[in-house]
Amino acid sequence: MTVTEGWSWRIVADAGELSSAPEELPAEEAQEWCNFVLWRPTLLPEGCSLLTSTLRKEAPPGHREGATGRSPWSDANNAVYRSEIGGPGRRLRIKQFLYDWAFPAADHPCLWGSATRPEVLSGGQVLWFGTDYLGNAATSARMSRTTVELSVLEGEFSDAELVALHNGFVPSGDDVVERVLRTPFHELSYWARYPVSMVSVPTGLYSFKRHDRVHTGTWVPRGELDGFLAAHDAPSAPGGFVAESAATFTGSSGEQETEIVYVRADIDGGELRLVLQRTGKGRIPFPPEREDHPAVTEEIGLDGQLVHLAYIDPVLGPFDAQWSDATRGVEGKLMSSTHEGLTREVFLSALSTVIA
Repeated sequence: MTVTEGWSWRIVADAGELSSAPEELPAEEAQEWCNFVLWRPTLLPEGCSLLTSTLRKEAPPGHREGATGRSPWSDANNAVYRSEIGGPGRRLRIKQFLYDWAFPAADHPCLWGSATRPEVLSGGQVLWFGTDYLGNAATSARMSRTTVELSVLEGEFSDAELVALHNGFVPSGDDVVERVLRTPFHELSYWARYPVSMVSVPTGLYSFKRHDRVHTGTWVPRGELDGFLAAHDAPSAPGGFVAESAATFTGSSGEQETEIVYVRADIDGGELRLVLQRTGKGRIPFPPEREDHPAVTEEIGLDGQLVHLAYIDPVLGPFDAQWSDATRGVEGKLMSSTHEGLTREVFLSALSTVIA
């Protein structure tokens, strides 16, 4: 079957019509309500079963009086799917959603601040092990753009069990992976589609945050992307990655950045984010300031340009590069997601095109 159309999903028309709590719903039925690939587990740890699965449906911004299970820090009503798996003396939770209010910090934002280590899954995705913000043993993976966060709530699970659990994930629809990946990021993103409050969170391994709470992103319609790239002197296909979404973010004091999303067809869910600003006119600090997540930093020369490079794994990354081009009056930041095919060599090849 050749898939030609993008992904579409169901949305509750008004926040006041949302159910009072997330609804119990099997993955096969919940998929039509999700703006992301919903992964269904088929290989459960020994002695464990699927205990519960609930869906928080998407709706326009707002809150229903008395509703539970909604975000306390925003009026956004983006789709989120949660499952619990457990057996005698042990239990874990899996949360799936499209992380779309910022680029996912180091591809594993729920593990932020803890030492992390990667394991490549059978499909080439990377499973990160660490400790989450609740102090629980946890993992995070980005699978066809879906952020899959796992937290151990009770007892223990071995690394091998968690790797096997993720290797047993299957999509909850026959063509959903192809259709979601065919749909540009800005057409999937809740924060690109609604004028909802921004969320200030860590982005890369070098500091870059947008502290304004007001909505600031203006995304480019699909048919205007080529002209936007040309106007901003940005490449359309660095290192085989193809530009598919772009936006301009303007702060309350006039700070401004251009942000471009690049994807590559042969790397399932692999993604680059390029952020550009006029020298000193945006919110990327320069010289770079390190975030507090454990990482390695280098200074390298690339095409005559000094580049500050940070990463966690020397082969898989994720990579975060910053540079300042005094001749052109431009400062830039290029970040990668993680995938077996998105190596240091691949990243630097794309970065070289951007700098040139």
